[in-house]
Amino acid sequence: MLLRLVLQVFIFVFLYNSVSAQQHAGKFFAASDPLIQYVGRIDASNPEALRFWQPGVYIKAKFYGTYCELHINDEELWGKSHNYISIIVDDNAPIRLQTKGKKNVIDTVRNLLKGEHTIVICKNTEAGIGYLEFVGLKCEKLLRLPNKPSRKIEFIGNSITCGMGSDLSVIPCDSGQWYDQHNAYLSYGAQTARRLNAQWHLSSVSGIGLIRSCCNMEITMPDVFDKINMRDDTILWDFKKYQPEVVSICLGQNDRIQDSVKFCSAYVSFIKNIRTLYPRAQILCITSPMADEKLAEVMRRYLTGVVSHLQSNGEKKVDKYFFSRSFNNGCGSHPDLQDHTLIANELTAKIKSLMGW
Repeated sequence: MLLRLVLQVFIFVFLYNSVSAQQHAGKFFAASDPLIQYVGRIDASNPEALRFWQPGVYIKAKFYGTYCELHINDEELWGKSHNYISIIVDDNAPIRLQTKGKKNVIDTVRNLLKGEHTIVICKNTEAGIGYLEFVGLKCEKLLRLPNKPSRKIEFIGNSITCGMGSDLSVIPCDSGQWYDQHNAYLSYGAQTARRLNAQWHLSSVSGIGLIRSCCNMEITMPDVFDKINMRDDTILWDFKKYQPEVVSICLGQNDRIQDSVKFCSAYVSFIKNIRTLYPRAQILCITSPMADEKLAEVMRRYLTGVVSHLQSNGEKKVDKYFFSRSFNNGCGSHPDLQDHTLIANELTAKIKSLMGW
């Protein structure tokens, strides 16, 4: 009897160790591996630890095997902030999780059927929560992905575009940290881009405005639009790396109601700057999806004036869109995830019509 028990324990330990070894055996593929794809404003000065701040920056890879281990560093801003990411495997539902320390080895993707799989890693939190550094992946084998979608969209905006206050699935509003409800992967911009089979950039910062930002922020969007880290206004971005076919501008919520001449003049100047950077892009000016009726009405008038002025002066690739209503079911009257889907429904239809996609 004792011999049989010892034998059973030995077999269990052997099988357990064999499975563990199988799951964790493999090769480490550094961030610089050419088989890994990146989309977003990334600081590549250290090719072995690619650093990024902006929400919605995403990484894609194709691998063979039963697991994929993610190696990623977190700035741990203020010594305590930890970013959220989404991990998507084979187009299944996103796995949303938070980093735990400065150096993180995440092995959530395991026990898959042996074969070919794709993985997407997306930064859910924004620049104000600190950077992430992608170090690499550990798996059995990396495979070549199809080319990235040829279509490219850039979404310029504030906290709404960041996906702030949208995800109440784990931590309710007014609980935890202010960024615990961020979800850039399911924000209206990222959803819109995926529906249109396009790459996306979210050039957004919570609280930012066109001529006035909230929350004691001294920066405005025209100040930081050329930066990799928009929140701290640092590291110049090379616009040649990403030339969008569509640029959506969602600003004005934090400006509130301003002098029409000052606001519209600044809006025209910002669009002219965008045009110098993106000579062929279609520019779309949209109202704030969370604006109350008074602000929404003012924004409709302002955007109508801005677009009419530009079109009458020869700028033909600029248009406007007014959302059908306000979306305020998330934290702090922001849109929640369902609202973001509804916003994406409207914006997708508009861009389809505008671009013939």
